[in-house]
Amino acid sequence: MSGHEIIETKSSSTSPAVGRALDILLHLASRSGPAQAGALARDLGIPRSSVYHILSVLVDRGFVTYVPKEQAYGLGVASFEIGSAYLRHEPLERLARPILRSLAHRLGQTVHLGILYGAESVYLLKERPPAGQGGDVDVALVTDIGVRLPAHLTANGRSILAHCGEAQLRALFPRPGNLVTRTGKGPRSLSELRSLLARDRERGWSEEIELVSEGLRSVGVAAFDHNERPVAALSSTWSRHYSRHDADHVRHVLQQGAARLTAAVSGRAPSGPAAGSGAQDPSPGHRRCPDAA
Repeated sequence: MSGHEIIETKSSSTSPAVGRALDILLHLASRSGPAQAGALARDLGIPRSSVYHILSVLVDRGFVTYVPKEQAYGLGVASFEIGSAYLRHEPLERLARPILRSLAHRLGQTVHLGILYGAESVYLLKERPPAGQGGDVDVALVTDIGVRLPAHLTANGRSILAHCGEAQLRALFPRPGNLVTRTGKGPRSLSELRSLLARDRERGWSEEIELVSEGLRSVGVAAFDHNERPVAALSSTWSRHYSRHDADHVRHVLQQGAARLTAAVSGRAPSGPAAGSGAQDPSPGHRRCPDAA
């Protein structure tokens, strides 16, 4: 038997289960909210018993999460991490780098590109302003490339979390202890975090003041993919006691940059009452974080 025949034999015996699992994940990724097992079986033409078995495995591995209140299934944290791994590669960074360089030049302060990795913000790019344009105060930042910070504390992470659905938030922050602080400030419960995210989603941007580092302030704005899900966020940090611009100007410039990045990835900002500023439908219950989370 040839090597090609061996591959074909193995594929024919194992690929149905693998293919069905991938079909379920792709179907969940295409939806605006969790799906019940019966609907998955009907929509995908898979026997109900097989759907339950596959979902059990996917839940156990973290790729799918079960929502008891709705008796339905949505994407889990492991799916977010797979998406994050893809987004950390060159295509997104290559598209974002000239945009960040332009923003850093316009603002005269450092600008970052970040993504969601589980419940953390991961910084992929950091662009500083040209030499001599950084103003009178040189801000020392902890947000170097590759640094991870609690997403609920950063403007970058919160601008993405604002577009997560309820099931994803509970999966990312299952216990109050997951909501750590760095400076003694910040949300201490999921309900408090929900309130902050609802405000951020409504206005289309996020802000943190001294939640990550004493004396520093940040603004973050999300960029979106073709499914109106945030794929990354642009943010800038400066001294709360000194700035070349007011916060509204920084936000406006970042929103322009996020709109450019959204267009560059062939994305579309969500519709809603604050759609013009990058916000989304004020009810996040049937929305998801990106497959990165």
